[in-house]
Amino acid sequence: MSTFTPRLGVNIDHVATLRQARRSAYPDPVTAAVMAEMYGAAQITCHIRSDRRHIQDADLPRLRDAVQTQLNVEMAATVEMIELVGSILTTQPNRHRITLVPENPTEITTEGGLDVCKHHQLITHTVAKLRQQQIAVSLFVDPDLKQIEASNIEGVDMIEINTAKYAEGDTEDIIRIKNAALCAQSLGLTVAAGHGLTHHNLDYLVRAVPEIIEYNIGHSIVSRSVFVGWEVAIRDLLQIIERTK
Repeated sequence: MSTFTPRLGVNIDHVATLRQARRSAYPDPVTAAVMAEMYGAAQITCHIRSDRRHIQDADLPRLRDAVQTQLNVEMAATVEMIELVGSILTTQPNRHRITLVPENPTEITTEGGLDVCKHHQLITHTVAKLRQQQIAVSLFVDPDLKQIEASNIEGVDMIEINTAKYAEGDTEDIIRIKNAALCAQSLGLTVAAGHGLTHHNLDYLVRAVPEIIEYNIGHSIVSRSVFVGWEVAIRDLLQIIERTK
């Protein structure tokens, strides 16, 4: 059994996607974040992209002020994002988090983890700048031992393992995820996981890799809530996670 309480992070990006489809004021991702916390979410994630396809600049300070747990902002390691997100989150030192992710302008969703080995200097520089502003930093990486080892950068206290292949049906990828989690843990890094997780595939992952402390899920919650409601979509996932306590 785990010695910690695993937690659910709710990604509210696709609430904003619905809003941006009509360029309207609703549905409001900030309202979704507040309600997610009411229903048990221990963290709120959003991704501010260069093309602003869902989360907008004006959402960030509103989310920062409304979220009572932790706001986790995903972003690319660019000067634009460091200046934008850093200036917003630095007003509440050490409370919120930035997760560095790769970004391809033509992708529908994030296609893979950071290549920390290839871009080690850039990522190290970005982490140092964010830590100077007293912002916690994590890296979104594939379950590859070389990438995990390269992620052991001063100022990085967490990695989020990309679960896309597992979520797409490659159940053997669970071995890579397990080994990556163990490696990260041995380096003193907290382990989160996310991408493509649903109420169908979460249970096996929770049981097979108890080293994971945080599960970040968004699209499947937003999609399922259309039919069962926001509360049920979130609480069903919490029940799966809490069964391992």
